[in-house]
Amino acid sequence: MDASSRTSEVRTIRNAGLKKAAAVAAESVLGVGKGDTALIITNPETNVHSISLAMYDAIVELGGLPVIMVQPYKTQLDYAEKSVIEAIRSNPDICISLSAEKLGKDEAGIKENYRLGDKEYDHIFDYLYRGKRMRAFWSPSVTAEMFARTVPIDYPRLRRECASIKQVLDRAASVHVSSAKGTDLTIGLRNRLAEVDDGDFRTPGQGGNLPAGETYISPELGSSNGTIAFDGSISLEKGDLVIKEPIIARVEGNFVRSLEGGEEARILETTLQSGRDNALAAVKAGKLDPGAGAEYAKNARNLGELGIGLNRKARIVGNMLEDEKVFSTCHIAIGANYDDDAKAMIHLDGLIKMPTIAARMPDGREIFIMENGKLKL
Repeated sequence: MDASSRTSEVRTIRNAGLKKAAAVAAESVLGVGKGDTALIITNPETNVHSISLAMYDAIVELGGLPVIMVQPYKTQLDYAEKSVIEAIRSNPDICISLSAEKLGKDEAGIKENYRLGDKEYDHIFDYLYRGKRMRAFWSPSVTAEMFARTVPIDYPRLRRECASIKQVLDRAASVHVSSAKGTDLTIGLRNRLAEVDDGDFRTPGQGGNLPAGETYISPELGSSNGTIAFDGSISLEKGDLVIKEPIIARVEGNFVRSLEGGEEARILETTLQSGRDNALAAVKAGKLDPGAGAEYAKNARNLGELGIGLNRKARIVGNMLEDEKVFSTCHIAIGANYDDDAKAMIHLDGLIKMPTIAARMPDGREIFIMENGKLKL
């Protein structure tokens, strides 16, 4: 459903579960303190608007100073409102994105990237967050029921498990992912460091999704080869879907070269084409220079992420925000990566159920992270 046809709803969901989850998010996840400024960006849709109000109340309760901004619904390929970008640019202590689908792209940042040392970012949100100038969480497509169920979890346990996996991935030369449905993929990891979405967003430079629950890493450029059998759920240009017939992706040199399967594979192919076409359209519109446009178009088929789900209250529901956190799964994304050296207009997560994940160390040793969906660390 596109922005013009989506119905705006501003009814409010109020229940004890949502209030509790917001209190946990404000205190245990964000560590809100007296005087902390907080920008909450949302849409006029019942679920995210209700969570925003609950977060507002929870932040006030802890002495924080929240502000809510409501912008129109945005898809993965839309731009955020300029007023929203300027509000983020004001550099609040905390920035929260509670969107019915996406926050929206930063048009100015895509045209002229923000530089931070040797890194370049195409969104002011990423620039400030990764520059350790604010803390944040973002929850694209979240529902009130999901937030209430999956946010109040055992964070000390989650943080231990995320850290254990990060420690292995940080030292690994590569990782091999396999599954009963046909995944057989090797991903290079040299000079890559994993990131954790462990719900510890209490200091500047820390942030992630709520619900939290994954350790993830960007593949080494040009390194991934083999086959992916997506069999859980998949992100598309407009929404996510639970996969009925596995989507088989053939990967060479870190790019998806072909897709096989049924209707779901066809829809994914259309989305990948849209990711390419929208980059080229941005060049024509003067929003990207030709060199950057070519990079964004090429990377529509790049492997941008390997993530391992660790939230025991999450389940596969056809909403990738929750699906990618499901315990005993991993996900591989097509499109932009998190090291910002493979920029793209899209980032499409695809879920693999009950995988075996073996890290290969520089000395040739093999360390199993997960075996048939069972955590081994």
